[in-house]
Amino acid sequence: MGVKIAVLGGGVIGVTTAWYLMKAGCEVTVIERQPGAGLETSYANAGEISPGYSTPWAGPGVPAKAVKWLMMEHGPLVIRPQVDPAQWRWMLQMLRNCTTARYHVNKTRMMRVANYSRDMLQALRAETGIAYDERTLGTLQVFRTQKQLDGIGEDVRVLKEMGVPFEVLDPAGCVGAEPALARVKDLLVGGLRLPADETGDCHMFTQRLAHMAADRGVSFRYGTGVKALLTDGDRVTGVETTAGRVTADAYVAALGSYSPLLLKTLGIRVPVYPVKGYSLTIPITNSQLSPISTVMDETYKVAITRLGDRIRVGGTAELSGYNDRLDPKRRATLEKSVGDLFPEGGDLKAASFWSGLRPMTPDGTPVIGGTRYRNLHLNTGHGTLGWTMACGSGRVMADLVTGRTPEIATDDLAVARYA
Repeated sequence: MGVKIAVLGGGVIGVTTAWYLMKAGCEVTVIERQPGAGLETSYANAGEISPGYSTPWAGPGVPAKAVKWLMMEHGPLVIRPQVDPAQWRWMLQMLRNCTTARYHVNKTRMMRVANYSRDMLQALRAETGIAYDERTLGTLQVFRTQKQLDGIGEDVRVLKEMGVPFEVLDPAGCVGAEPALARVKDLLVGGLRLPADETGDCHMFTQRLAHMAADRGVSFRYGTGVKALLTDGDRVTGVETTAGRVTADAYVAALGSYSPLLLKTLGIRVPVYPVKGYSLTIPITNSQLSPISTVMDETYKVAITRLGDRIRVGGTAELSGYNDRLDPKRRATLEKSVGDLFPEGGDLKAASFWSGLRPMTPDGTPVIGGTRYRNLHLNTGHGTLGWTMACGSGRVMADLVTGRTPEIATDDLAVARYA
């Protein structure tokens, strides 16, 4: 048999990691506390696979915008201060990244991972035929004010630098891309369209890829919580779970927002903090008046995505610690955005309301790479872009674990960058 690897976490990051490790010839066990794959943050996200919108939240002007967002009735940001040093430390680190220079560095490396991930997803789809309500019709970011449209200069500069195709559109161009916007064209001053972006149901993808991986020999231990990592010197010797001890040759922590809670017991500080997001899943009642792909509402920072016969509306950044309580005010914000742009597309009264914890780093870039323990690797901190970056992150992780040279640069992705 091949090298034995234990992957901790069965969300989209853990499952794609397991898939590529299996393809590399490893004997893989996935440990997941939920009864199936993709049942936490991967369950009902916004549905975007958007390399071109792989943008750090920390950027020039963001502190001033944040103050305004906190005052808005339907603002995209909510901060509930906690008696938790990790929250305050994370916010200070994020503020330090709010410079033009850091924004450029962070966005460039995020797009490196995301563009590679898009290529890996396309190859995986061609290889397996996996279906997940996918569409390849691009993403349209719509602006309601001239100031928003005038502020896209830095993003456009990085898009040009990275060779990402884009279109800056007037309101008529927005309607050309998303015909249902014709009825609300007067709300818009323009848009930025990325025709190479995709959409799809992350939960459906994760479940189906997990089944394919299981058929090829990957072992999934569902309903099994991770309690602790056991070490001896500079190696991890096992993982203590709610179902007993599991041993392997190497270990990959892909626990999303919960990764830092496990790692701090080993003295590894990973600046990943849970940023809660919310979504609505709305049954479509009129497909002609629904989005055909993803529309990003810049005013409310809300994504509105077509997933089969449903509309998924996702947004809000809430810093409130480890809780998944549903706040009706956040639902009102999502309803406001989709109600403005696609008022007759779906049945809002029949919508399901959900929240999940996004594992955010203060610089926006995920943490992919090794640790000071020779056989412990991290694949976490993808924030709002876990779905966008999953396949690329999984492939890179498999290469690093098995000693192959990844196809993209990875030296600035590991946790050591925070040292």
